[in-house]
Amino acid sequence: MSEEKITQADVIDMLLTAVVVVGPDLHIVYMNPAAESLFGTSATRAIDQSAEALLYDDGSNVFGVLKDVFESGLTLTRRAAEFRTRQGQEVTADLTISLDPIMECLVVELQPISRLVRINRDDRARSSFKTTRELIRGLAHEVKNPLGGLRGAAQLLERELGSADLKEYTQIIIHEADRLSELVDQLLGPNKQPRTGSFNIHRILEHVVRLVEAESPGALTFERDYDPSLPELFGDEDQIIQALLNMVQNAAQSLIEHGTPAPSITLRTRVVRTFTIDSVKHRMVARIDIIDNGPGIADSMIDEIFYPMITSRADGSGLGLAITQSVIGQHGGVIECESQPGRTCFSVFLPLEAEELAETAANNGTEHE
Repeated sequence: MSEEKITQADVIDMLLTAVVVVGPDLHIVYMNPAAESLFGTSATRAIDQSAEALLYDDGSNVFGVLKDVFESGLTLTRRAAEFRTRQGQEVTADLTISLDPIMECLVVELQPISRLVRINRDDRARSSFKTTRELIRGLAHEVKNPLGGLRGAAQLLERELGSADLKEYTQIIIHEADRLSELVDQLLGPNKQPRTGSFNIHRILEHVVRLVEAESPGALTFERDYDPSLPELFGDEDQIIQALLNMVQNAAQSLIEHGTPAPSITLRTRVVRTFTIDSVKHRMVARIDIIDNGPGIADSMIDEIFYPMITSRADGSGLGLAITQSVIGQHGGVIECESQPGRTCFSVFLPLEAEELAETAANNGTEHE
């Protein structure tokens, strides 16, 4: 056991409860990593700023009672307090504000209920996805074998036919068998072991923007909100490009098809501290947000959009987001979606610990039938 003493600050830093300490001038003097994650900012940036600066100015005024607690010395507890962070994230949390008379500071504790709901929702989604994937793997085996036999029989028949007109029909059979086989492969997702390495996520996002802009030049505006402190990620660069491209293309197509006035997509990156993915608590993860100002996703579809063959577009295959989830899952990450009319945000969370990612990549390599 280490002989080093564990300080009170060390313990607070390990808490999943967000803790913000506010001085008599209602300015922040301390934030633990959980608070940095909740409010989407670092302690370095937040210290000496007003506590209100952490919140979006929408009139919720959840910190408006700080002065009252200072003057009365009475602890205040509020259950299921709702507010929006400066980054636009909607949060529901149990809030406790208490005065430390020795330090002459307020200790603000926030236990996000939304975080617990998110973990439960992600667990259900992963369980459903694994069940669906196993079902698809079984169907793939049952479908691809007969397709191979059908294709081979059509090729043998073609050799026996003398008429070019009749051979046209065998070519249709062969072409459709190949198309169905390719569709099954797409349902299964990436069929190669990841080629892992370090990469800069901002360079990848700019590459994705160029690809989407080339498809619809001048049709929409891209806004960037990058965190320059974000370190390099570890994984298969080509697969991450494809995953992010699927999401940005979906957003662009939705904006254009619905004729959204002043259509725009915002790409935002942040470092999030103390984040749980698949029951594993990570010290730091990268958060990549893809935000559009389109019509939003219907509530009836929000929990199903990552399932194969689910799409709201008439010409959509329903495979893009399913493949995206598979790729992000192989990299030890998770995708979340929040949507309402005028704002849809897909958030990708990827661990920043290279060792953990390397192990995840080795364990999550897919094998196709």
